[in-house]
Amino acid sequence: MAGLSSAFAAQRLQLAAKAALAAGLAFFIAPLMPGAAANYPYYAPLGALVAMYHNVAGSMRQGLQALAGLALGIGLGIVLVSIADPSPLAVAVFMGLGVLLGGLPWIGSGSDWIPTAALLVLLVGGSNPDDFSFGYLLQMGVGVGVGIAVNFLVFPPLHLSAAASSLDELRRALGTQLTDMGAALKEEWPPKHEDWTSRSDELAEAARAVRHLVKEADASRRANPRRKLHPRDIDRDYRNLRELERVTFHIQDITDVLSAVIWGSDLPYSVPHPESGPLADALTATGDLLRSFRDVDREAQEGQLETAKAAVEACVAATAGRQADQGMVLASESVLLSLHRILRAVRETS
Repeated sequence: MAGLSSAFAAQRLQLAAKAALAAGLAFFIAPLMPGAAANYPYYAPLGALVAMYHNVAGSMRQGLQALAGLALGIGLGIVLVSIADPSPLAVAVFMGLGVLLGGLPWIGSGSDWIPTAALLVLLVGGSNPDDFSFGYLLQMGVGVGVGIAVNFLVFPPLHLSAAASSLDELRRALGTQLTDMGAALKEEWPPKHEDWTSRSDELAEAARAVRHLVKEADASRRANPRRKLHPRDIDRDYRNLRELERVTFHIQDITDVLSAVIWGSDLPYSVPHPESGPLADALTATGDLLRSFRDVDREAQEGQLETAKAAVEACVAATAGRQADQGMVLASESVLLSLHRILRAVRETS
């Protein structure tokens, strides 16, 4: 799904530009720090990069967790230097302790910085670990502050449009899957076009990507000054997402059933020829309904829903009273049950 890929690419470009700006500003400010801290200017842009995240709340959380991890790691390093000369055994013990502290539930992304900071105190601090520790922590703090400020003030990311477009694109992909299956039922069997049979995994992956984007949109609103200028009902997006995930499941089931009917000669499933036309119409009408959500107004959408319901009911009438051959199962009944559930889900989100 190219639209999802482009959404991720746009986010990455914006993040890269803001990270570059934050790192440059941090390095500009770094020499102005007091005392020994001015001797370690390169840690300021590192702090800016650490705090750079694709939403404001995440930037604050990640930056503060990194500083907490650094403080714990620096403390470990100073304790090691003060009680013993660094030795393989002492370093091993303190690194193990650092990893254990990294398991604290509130430390989050700062866990990796605990052993790293302790080692840097030993390796870079040398005979004057206090000056290094002060400079290291201060410059990282400056960088984190600059990173958070840039992310908050310079076009704070709000990923609402990506979530909305991804929901629409998933609907279109699901609708296309249904219309392709409807076309296959009207072709001479086995159909020439069979690419729809291999899309189940692709649809599942698309649904997972949409869930990720909706969660990102929700997270991007937190602590974001732009959220009041761009109001959006995220709860409705979550409801639509859950229903589309249900629709995806049912369409995957239809795909498996029809694939088995057409190509699985050793399986006891069949679609009697008189039913294939009405079933194809029901699939096509439901697919057209899903693909219409973005392109038509609400009144026209209601008309599409009624058309799809009528096509499904016509197929139900065509299959009523028909008996399967001995040892065979009418696959059309399974498909119709899935279509009923799809229409119910669509009705709940429309």
